Amino acid sequence: MAKKTIHFVSLGCPKNRVDTEVMLGVAERAGYRHVPDAGDASVIVVNTCGFIEPAKKESIDTILELARHKQAGSCKKLVVAGCLSQRHPDELAHGLPEVDHLLGSSDMLALERVLAGKAKRILVGSPADWVVRAADPRTLSTRGASAYVKIAEGCNRKCSFCVIPELRGLQRSRPVRDVVEEVKRLADAGVLEINLVSQDTVSYGRDLAGDRSLAQLVERVAAVPGLRWVRLFYLYPEKLGDDLIDLLAHHERVLPYVDMPLQHAADGMLRRMRRGHGGARLRDLVSRLRERVPGLVFRTAFIVGHPGETDAEFDELCDFVRWARFDRLGVFRYSDEESAKSQALPDKVPARVAAARAKKLMAVQRAISRQKQRALVGTELEVLVEGPSEESELVMVGRHAGQAPEIDGQVYLSGAEVHPGEIRRVRIERATDYDLLGEVIDDEPTVPARRRKARPAPSAIHHGSDGRKVSLRVLTSGS
Repeated sequence: MAKKTIHFVSLGCPKNRVDTEVMLGVAERAGYRHVPDAGDASVIVVNTCGFIEPAKKESIDTILELARHKQAGSCKKLVVAGCLSQRHPDELAHGLPEVDHLLGSSDMLALERVLAGKAKRILVGSPADWVVRAADPRTLSTRGASAYVKIAEGCNRKCSFCVIPELRGLQRSRPVRDVVEEVKRLADAGVLEINLVSQDTVSYGRDLAGDRSLAQLVERVAAVPGLRWVRLFYLYPEKLGDDLIDLLAHHERVLPYVDMPLQHAADGMLRRMRRGHGGARLRDLVSRLRERVPGLVFRTAFIVGHPGETDAEFDELCDFVRWARFDRLGVFRYSDEESAKSQALPDKVPARVAAARAKKLMAVQRAISRQKQRALVGTELEVLVEGPSEESELVMVGRHAGQAPEIDGQVYLSGAEVHPGEIRRVRIERATDYDLLGEVIDDEPTVPARRRKARPAPSAIHHGSDGRKVSLRVLTSGS
């Protein structure tokens, strides 16, 4: 009898990771056991990103790397899913004969048919068909006691550089009760930190009947017993309501953490990007949040090298970053994408210029980050323990409330034995540009690691067939 083992690679953003975790759940329900080594898998699944050119290249390179296991005979099926196959199914089918099945960005549950041997080679449906539900199977892969929850799918914005509406469809918000039900199941499974994500989180609920808002959803989620931290990702830079700001400022479980990709700061660039606002709104928004939310941690992202970006506009962006002093910042170099409006714009910026601008902007941010990190030395913070560091199994790492999973750096821990899923009191002893080193100073965890509670009915949330979280290979450089 053929072995039923499966290996996953998830590329791109946390939203993609949720989709991968659903496919993990589908596979476990079908009797497959996840293996961390692709060489041990009878089925390999790559969940691709197709947002920008580097992400597409990374996806293709990963597929070709894993196809070697088919040549070796260990892998019987190679499955490619996600945004890249949604966008280019026929091209991938023709150019990659090694791939046995192609699933799009809305076809996570179709993996069950693939595993049963009853599927066509190309199973790419409409991008508007997929919205994750609490009832869907899901196997967690995030470390510690953290999980992402996708609250909506798709996007209604018309940014000139972006093809997400084409890849994922228009905005489809999940009902509040369905999101809360999933969060309750996650909390019952021992999760302490919930990270709410969607493509345009601030627009949550606008497509639902009745009065539904992001603030109402966040308040309901934060009320779920057992949770400690609720974090928001991907807020569009529009005027935020007082109800949401009050939650960020005063709710004991809603973290004062804002992830808001601003993309640029110069008026001319924001017009070309079709962002629907100018730099003055961004300055007002940053000022308002800093004034209203004590201890705010502000993460953002910018695009450099977009068509038409002048030296003066780039200098304005650098000045804006120096003024705003963001806590976290990502920089992306623009790449032409077919069907995106920006592709047709004149005055292309040479690649070498875009690369130099990205390097300079990150140097500006690195100096800011270094100062902010050093200011934490000597302070005491609550840290959620994740597990062993990548460098050594003998060194444990965690994150404080101002560090989001996998993208914001870590706290390296010393001074006491700790366990994944605990929250410990830590005194920060040293700081690098992005990471911290701290000593555990409490005798017992502030919050002990919790075992999953028994439930009268089967839960859709799993921690892998062996009761532990799956160690999932995640590549995020293309997100």
